[in-house]
Amino acid sequence: MIIDAHCHAGQGDLLTAPWNTAAPLGAYLRRARAAGIGRTVVFPAFHSDYAQANDALARLVARHAGRLIGFAFVHCARDAGRIDEMIDLAVRRHGFRGIKVHGEDAMPTRELCEAARRYRIPLLVDVIGRPYVIDMLAGAYPDLDVIVPHLGSFADDWRAQQAVIDLLGRHSRVHADSSGVRRFDYLVELVRRAGARKLIFGSDGPWLHPGLELHKIKLIGLSPRDEAAVLGGNIIRLLSSRRVPPKRLVSLPARRVQEAVSVASA
Repeated sequence: MIIDAHCHAGQGDLLTAPWNTAAPLGAYLRRARAAGIGRTVVFPAFHSDYAQANDALARLVARHAGRLIGFAFVHCARDAGRIDEMIDLAVRRHGFRGIKVHGEDAMPTRELCEAARRYRIPLLVDVIGRPYVIDMLAGAYPDLDVIVPHLGSFADDWRAQQAVIDLLGRHSRVHADSSGVRRFDYLVELVRRAGARKLIFGSDGPWLHPGLELHKIKLIGLSPRDEAAVLGGNIIRLLSSRRVPPKRLVSLPARRVQEAVSVASA
């Protein structure tokens, strides 16, 4: 099965650019189906409240059961202190399979990485041309699966994209997606230097055409086995590691515990 591992979906609420205004899926789903894409990883458009946006995304995923795979979106600064709670809800209630963070919001934090580690789900981290962030993250959390979209830069920063290719060779659990990579030979170089297991097909839908982005992968000239890995096998491998740990027991502060004991014995 071909899986598109990078697509936005739903309503944004900022109204200053397409990616924070709306990401409608109607045309995307028709185009993806025509291209032979069977499933799609989706995450919200930019939003001022990602808890609200994740809930809306869950309803959208439920309407397209078997077609869409949800990733929770998190703002590591604004959502600080509640990230584990947000991911717990996303995984347990909504069945989401990963986390998306964007450098335009905030870069990854330890709180985020610990939540991803707890549920064994991949992090899709848009570093907006700053690959050193991934180098630090992978060094501190070598057991996390990390996906770098756009090979590190949607803005076509060749320095960042070359640096990401280097990182893929050095960090065993860092991967890159192909969405919006215009310099085609960098995809060829990625496979040559890091191997096909490190490349994941993504389209950056609904704004980029999934059929066009898919054709770039087919033009690389991979073996049937490697092409199958890039077009679905690699993302399936990352998603299959998810686990739902036992719920944490929330302990009361000592003073409240003593008050509870006093009331119970009265």
